[in-house]
Amino acid sequence: MLIPILIFDVALVAWSLHLMQSALERQEFSLMLAGTLVAASAAAMLVVYFIVGNCLSRLS
Repeated sequence: MLIPILIFDVALVAWSLHLMQSALERQEFSLMLAGTLVAASAAAMLVVYFIVGNCLSRLS
């Protein structure tokens, strides 16, 4: 179950890097903010996954 989430997280990080690169080329703050938010959501998704996994393992 971890593999699809890791693949999705890698895709989110790649997308955020693409957004940030576009932001530097065009000098747009909104694209940089969008890239930062996408990277933060990828990190938050991993944190929540591990917290929920830990809680479920303790319950069972």
